[in-house]
Amino acid sequence: QVQLVESGGGLVQAGGSLRLSCAASGRTFSRYAMGWFRQAPGKEREFVAAISWRGDSTYYADSVKGRFTISRDNTENTVYLRMNSLKPEDTAVYYCAADSRPYYNGAYSYYYSDQIYDYWGQGTQVTVSS
Repeated sequence: QVQLVESGGGLVQAGGSLRLSCAASGRTFSRYAMGWFRQAPGKEREFVAAISWRGDSTYYADSVKGRFTISRDNTENTVYLRMNSLKPEDTAVYYCAADSRPYYNGAYSYYYSDQIYDYWGQGTQVTVSS
């Protein structure tokens, strides 16, 4: 059974930073692209960032580009989301997700859709105060 466990969320002031982690188990992590999504209260879940299975390609939503960095450590089966210059509008529950297709190299439009991910974590709350 595949498990994704997020950690690293919390309360931070605007302008601050956090690093989220997502530890994966249950299948060969290094074969799959990974994504981060978020959902704010009363809003739909939205794409934040994705990283290819090799880790050599990354994709970002315009709202976080230049502030967030996604990375992965395939030896630790972990994907990270470094969030800098946080804004109150970044407040949300953040979820990591695993692509359903191994060894697949997609484009931004592929990773942007939550339909391509077959496993999701339970989420971690990020709250940014003004």
